[in-house]
Amino acid sequence: MSLLFDDRTLAAVLAHRFQQLDRLLTDTRRWWQYQPYHHLSLAFAEEAPAMAACLNALSLDEIMHLDGDMGALCTLLAPWIPQGRALQILSELDAFLPEPIECGKAMAMYMPGRKQAQIEAFIGCLPAHQGPYLEWCAGKGHLGRLVSLQREARVVSLELQSQLCEEGRQLAARDGAQMQFIEADAFAPEAGQLITKQHHAMALHACGELHTHLLERVAERGASGVTLSPCCYHLIRGDHYQPLSRAAKASALHLGKSDLKLPLQETVTGGARIARLREQEVVWRLAFDCLQRQVRGVDEYLPVPNMQKSLLGGSFEAFCGWAAQRKGISLPAGLDYAAFLARGEARFGDVARMELVRHLFRRPLEIWLALDRALYLQEQGYAVEVGAFCDKPMTPRNILIRAVRP
Repeated sequence: MSLLFDDRTLAAVLAHRFQQLDRLLTDTRRWWQYQPYHHLSLAFAEEAPAMAACLNALSLDEIMHLDGDMGALCTLLAPWIPQGRALQILSELDAFLPEPIECGKAMAMYMPGRKQAQIEAFIGCLPAHQGPYLEWCAGKGHLGRLVSLQREARVVSLELQSQLCEEGRQLAARDGAQMQFIEADAFAPEAGQLITKQHHAMALHACGELHTHLLERVAERGASGVTLSPCCYHLIRGDHYQPLSRAAKASALHLGKSDLKLPLQETVTGGARIARLREQEVVWRLAFDCLQRQVRGVDEYLPVPNMQKSLLGGSFEAFCGWAAQRKGISLPAGLDYAAFLARGEARFGDVARMELVRHLFRRPLEIWLALDRALYLQEQGYAVEVGAFCDKPMTPRNILIRAVRP
């Protein structure tokens, strides 16, 4: 299904799509709005024993296959979640038809290959614009530099880190790009004041509130337009999501950070070694969770901070020591680490099955979030389109929101 229409029908189509998604996500939230790590067994085992039995019959390889085939997963879960098919249909986006863009070898230096392809695809979908551009959260300005050269345009690039600004200036001078780097915090008032009515703002994978803040400043300053590919929805300063549009504010859905992480669980495969390390980390975290519940005498999940992957090269006992120190827990002598590790391995299958069910909703929730942003821009007087700027193997975060003032 497409969200690319002429201006006369676009506003109604976006709003209708959002309302359909909102109703279905609200009706099915018991299947996705929970945290698998917090449960010692399948969360829905009592409510849906037949579904639990069906999932328990799956091997881990079958779970992995279903995780990449939403059509097959819809069919498997249809007896219990009949809304799955409609949700997947509502999540389909047509691709924008990009202008062919190719970055020369010299200019592509210092750009990771996949990032280069994403930048080329993103720029190919930028709307026509006679005027300057503003690059939000620019890094070294790879996006802005190619836009400047391709469109023969001036670009203002906002970036927090001084070292990245300096490297960006050097690359711009090397390639002859018309760029001005501004070192500033995107949340600072002076950052928003950089946006003028002549600017078309752009952000490729700006995280969380960095990109919602941009949309608010674009509307406030009356910029010519904005093109955005959102990312990392959970990186917000509060504990709960603050909707932008009137429709989302009226929704019965209330999203916490854990809910906002769900769309990000669709990733590009990193190879067998990465998959093994990811499985090992999950098993160790689940095993430590069993351990800390016993040691603390508190039967509840205790989140552990992100870890250096080098820890996975050591022992499980050493990992537990690290995690306990981070959480202020004193570990008694004589713990049976092997037994706790076995419990973590057993829980891994349960978590994988619960995550499989939740993954039926990860793209629908992401489209809900994207439409909230699109509807907000419509309310501010912009003509808005929503589509995909590249295929998912290039990046699962392939949604593009394109807005211009009529």
